[in-house]
Amino acid sequence: MRVERAPLEGVLLFVPTPHRDDRGMFTRTFDAAVAAEHGLDASAFVQDSQSRSRQGTIRGMHGRSGRGEAKLVRCARGAIHDVLVDIRPGSPTFGRGHAVVLDDESFVALYVPPGFLHGFQALTGQTDVCYRIDREHDPAEDLAVRYDDPQLKIEWPLPVSAVSTRDLSAGSWTDLLDTLAR
Repeated sequence: MRVERAPLEGVLLFVPTPHRDDRGMFTRTFDAAVAAEHGLDASAFVQDSQSRSRQGTIRGMHGRSGRGEAKLVRCARGAIHDVLVDIRPGSPTFGRGHAVVLDDESFVALYVPPGFLHGFQALTGQTDVCYRIDREHDPAEDLAVRYDDPQLKIEWPLPVSAVSTRDLSAGSWTDLLDTLAR
């Protein structure tokens, strides 16, 4: 497993080496020793979650206030267009976004440090996304920006087929900046 740095400060891609043969495939999806070599404490992850979405669904853009939350995201079935936006005031990449495709062929896992908005669009008919998260969920710390906010300029690759009511009612980038300034 190799680790690549994404263009946003602190974001990592864990790239495994799937082994394929006539039986199918085997791959390691997480390695605590490799994570530790890159400054991550594997024991800090306290929750595993999974979502299932149909093609075109958008989930996001979500973040956490306070200490934020770190997560390791991978696509176990299908493919997603995964998007991050740095919301850490003072970060050299503040306000910048980055997108990557995660899928069930490469098994790349995306490490998202605290202080990012995160969202994705399902690119395939049935898409399962797995999250390893370092904090229990506290709804009082939820942050969200609408997936189609014009200031974020996110280019979603497919027509949008579904978005939750919560995500449709999310605030704007300007609203988030006001919240962060408090």
